[in-house]
This record gives sequence, structure tokens and C-alpha cells, in this order.
Amino acid sequence: MTDTALSRRRFLQFSGLAMATGLAGCTSSMNTDRFREETRPYFRNPALEGRPEIIADGRGPISIYGQTPPSGLLPESSVYAAMYGPVNDGGFQVPSIPYQQIDARFYRHEVDSPFAEQPGTIIVDTGNRFLYLILPNGRAMRYGVGIGRQGFAWSGRGVIQWKQAWPKWTPPDEMVKRQPELTKYSGANGGMPGGLNNPLGARALYIFQNGQDTLYRLHGSPEWKSIGKAVSSGCVRMLNQDVMDLYDRVKGKAPILVI
Repeated sequence: MTDTALSRRRFLQFSGLAMATGLAGCTSSMNTDRFREETRPYFRNPALEGRPEIIADGRGPISIYGQTPPSGLLPESSVYAAMYGPVNDGGFQVPSIPYQQIDARFYRHEVDSPFAEQPGTIIVDTGNRFLYLILPNGRAMRYGVGIGRQGFAWSGRGVIQWKQAWPKWTPPDEMVKRQPELTKYSGANGGMPGGLNNPLGARALYIFQNGQDTLYRLHGSPEWKSIGKAVSSGCVRMLNQDVMDLYDRVKGKAPILVI
């Protein structure tokens, strides 16, 4: 073998070794937790992709998604990262929500209104796990919700009599009877102060009917995994960031319809 060929062979060997060393160094210095977080796949539901769900309201089928059905991917991930990021509010640091792990149908966004109700009306569609706030010009702001388990659900027309930021939670006497460990938070004991661990979350809107408290609320919850499910004891729960948005939009004694 000539000296030229030998030199060329050694050069290639050393080049390959240097490249392998460089790659190994890159791999060993990588923060694997950060890598997993940044490359984690978005929520995918192939059964829904390209197939808009529909509801019927007497006028024929209407897409619940508005004009564009979801793809299962997030084209505006930066928007949702900001929407569901951490919030400092009322002296509490509300943590961010791992929105990528929630079905994209339940993200907050504006849609065509599927209901012929007046602007300012709140509609809770328990079947599809959505809450709508009717806006002017045939539009609505839609939020994903968790609803009451069968046997605890409430439906009908009412009014948001009042609303509260970082509300105190007082479990009904019937709940205390079922769960004696809640006695320390009963009305007689002053309830549970507002805070990050409070079941009512960052905001609560109180539903009244015919001037009487129904004991049902629209409220926040730190349990983001419950959105889209039937898990609560009758109340309508929302992501904390969503209920804060709704709270700021609702003016006066808003009418509410739960169906």
C-alpha cells in the first residue's frame, strides 16, 4: 500500500473517530428531561381527525368545532402555551397546565355559536363537555369542562347570582354525611379558605334558580385530567386559567342554561 493511500485511510479513520466522539459528547451533555418535554407528541385522536362532530339544535346538524375540525395537532402551540401558562393571581401562583396531554377539543377558543341565545348567556352542554359564553354576532367562547357524575348532575335555567375570586368552599351537609372527613370544612366550622388546594379553584360562579341557591357552581380546578369527564359531585369544573377568563367576561347576573 502506498504512503498516500495509507495516509488517506488513517485520515478517514481519525475523522470517523472524531465525529463519533463529537456525537457522543453531544448526547452525554443533553438534558434528557428537557429533551423528552420538548419532543413529547401532542395529543392525537385519529378517530376525530378530519371528522367534525355534530350536534342538532332544531336547525339541522352543526359542527361543534366551527369552520375547521381539529387535526389532533396544535398549529398554534405558542398561543396555548401562553394561554395555559403559570399565572400569579391574588397572591397565589397558579401552575401551568400540560395542555398537550388534554384532548385539543377542550382548549378555549372562539367558535360559531350553535345556540340561538342572547349574548352574555352561559350554556353548559353536558353531553359534549363544553361550556359556551354567547358573544355578539353569532359567536361564542367555548371551554372544556368536567361535569357531575350520574346521579349528582343538575340541569335547567338559572342565573349567575354572584361570583367570587379564590372562594371559600363549604361542602353541603349531604356531602359531609357521605364523607365524614369533610366535617372540618362544614358550614358550622367555617368552610375551607380559598387557595390552590381548594376544590373550587381560582374562581367560582354561583348558580341560582328562582332566587334560591342551587348549590351548583361553575368553578376552577387544579385537576386538569378531569376536563372532558364526568367526575365531580354535580358542579361544573374548568381549568383554572379558563375559569379566570370566563369570570372576567361575565358581567352582572348572567343567565345560564345547563342541558
